[in-house]
Amino acid sequence: MKKPANIQLIGQEIGIAWDDGTESFYPCDALRAASPSAETQGERDILGQKHGGDHVRNFNGVTVVGWQYVGNYAVRFDFSDGHRTGLYSFDYLQALAEQK
Repeated sequence: MKKPANIQLIGQEIGIAWDDGTESFYPCDALRAASPSAETQGERDILGQKHGGDHVRNFNGVTVVGWQYVGNYAVRFDFSDGHRTGLYSFDYLQALAEQK
């Protein structure tokens, strides 16, 4: 698994330099829209019914105001709209970069 060697806020994007020498860039509003949190993606109960995450929201203008590593596997971003509950695993961040 690749790990971030450096994370920087560059204008309206987050840039990640990975430990293998590659780099990925994520627009802040797109990163917020892709939050893996239950608030954004929803969550399923024991019966498989999905709760939350079913309304589309516009995150134009939302920026990243901070971040914190979570263990050796994820980053938690703090967004200007107050959101901070999504844990972006390193694998998930790499998958997002490949979708571009």
